[in-house]
Amino acid sequence: MSTYRVAQVAAASGPFEIVERELPQPGPGHVRVAVDACGVCHSDSFFVDAGLPGVRFPVVPGHEIAGRIEVLGEYTQEKGWQVGDRVAVGWFGGSCGHCTPCRQGDFMVCDNLKVPGWAYDGGFADAVVVPADALARIPDSLSATDAGPMACAGVTTFEGLRRSSALPGDLVAVLGLGGLGHLAVKYAVAMGFETVAIARGAEKADLAKQLGAHHYVDSTAGTAVADALLSLGGAKVVMATASNSDAIAATVDGLSHRGELVVVGVDTEPLAISPAQLILRGRVVRGHPAGTAQAVQDTMAFSALHGIRPTIEVVPLSQTGEAYQKMMAGGARFRMVITPH
Repeated sequence: MSTYRVAQVAAASGPFEIVERELPQPGPGHVRVAVDACGVCHSDSFFVDAGLPGVRFPVVPGHEIAGRIEVLGEYTQEKGWQVGDRVAVGWFGGSCGHCTPCRQGDFMVCDNLKVPGWAYDGGFADAVVVPADALARIPDSLSATDAGPMACAGVTTFEGLRRSSALPGDLVAVLGLGGLGHLAVKYAVAMGFETVAIARGAEKADLAKQLGAHHYVDSTAGTAVADALLSLGGAKVVMATASNSDAIAATVDGLSHRGELVVVGVDTEPLAISPAQLILRGRVVRGHPAGTAQAVQDTMAFSALHGIRPTIEVVPLSQTGEAYQKMMAGGARFRMVITPH
């Protein structure tokens, strides 16, 4: 009997433990992927802490997966997949194909979205079985440890920016310089936006410059963030990657006319935004989910073309618990990535 290892949590908010299980075989429309790397995302806490409905324990999180197809289920070869293909799987882990959003072609907001770690075991493991429609091809020039974070942190910021109302030359601000924010700044610069990085502390100015930002706003410096943005002409788009509703709301008055606040950072507290702030200047607030498998593939291709890579810290599967705790404590710079060895 062949076995593989998973890093699982046996009960809500419990510790990670390494467990051996019988190696699963993929069913029709699925493949088994040998995991080469898996990023650790703050959203994994939704599953570890049972913060979303339907989480079943023991749970194996991990939705920034990069690896190689090692076994094909029925009907997958006809879709162009072969054993050995390098693939990534993100928050979009497959769709149902029959709900109204899917029938409208909007698979990312499928009513029954199959998120790894929620709908099925995630990538904190040696292997994972996933639906074939979740697969994105990894470019040859992108390593597995770089590709994994692209499947969630990367695609969320890349897709959020390219679907925004900003055009090359427009002022675009990125709130937060963490796992998502450091990539958002790089993408914004590569897309031709005049890029503003917003974070806490004067010491982040050097980091913002290294990432390519044209301007840095220290939100603790005494000048309101909105005023700082207005002094630069007003932001056409603010991408809020920080998980802090107060910090997100503080950017709204810094938007230009018809400006757009794109929220990707998750906080359970409501946003304190008044109707007048939106109506008088025609501003828009929208939430943005991650991106489909095709969007993940586009993100990786763009990243390879422009030399964009996440800043990562790699640890073995045996240290999954330590990596998760470091991420939760805000100590990751900027993405913890787990590998089998």
